[in-house]
Amino acid sequence: MADEEVPDFEVPVGLFQDLEDLKAQVARLTAQVETLTEDSDAEPGEVSAEAEPDAGEEPADEDEWQYPPFILLLDPPLYDDELRALIEWVEGVLVPGYLAEPSADARWCHLWFEHTPAVARLHALWLAWQELTDPATCGHTGPSVWHRDHLDPCMRELRSSSGPFAGCTKGEHQIDHRMPGTVPSAWRQETS
Repeated sequence: MADEEVPDFEVPVGLFQDLEDLKAQVARLTAQVETLTEDSDAEPGEVSAEAEPDAGEEPADEDEWQYPPFILLLDPPLYDDELRALIEWVEGVLVPGYLAEPSADARWCHLWFEHTPAVARLHALWLAWQELTDPATCGHTGPSVWHRDHLDPCMRELRSSSGPFAGCTKGEHQIDHRMPGTVPSAWRQETS
């Protein structure tokens, strides 16, 4: 048996990335369990400092979101605050770091925040970026996953010749191609 040759075995490259993704998911779940465990260690009736509302702030309802919800689900002034934060990220991180000069094949509108589909996609991209760039919750492969699964598909859709900036050209913003007005959200009840 000692004289037998062991056949060479190559591990597929994708297997390493899958393993790293699994490690990141385990790290994220572990962090969530620790957070939940810390809250459950409190004595019955005792409220943790994190759960106590700040002075002047109303306690959160159980039905209320604990994490930033999707921007299209927000009403003013929460929508406006979230949009301001998104604009800071897009103009401060995304545009200087990832957007090359616009062209017919890679469009961009300097007034992107007036295009609802662009706001929706960029907000989703930003939420993923917030989660996947935190090594405590996603390990060291999070940025790679963000690029592969979020940034690249989002940019392909936004910057394509049939995307939301199709009517916009370099330095020119076209509003004629946009839908008139905002469609009422199917997720909220309209109050009369």
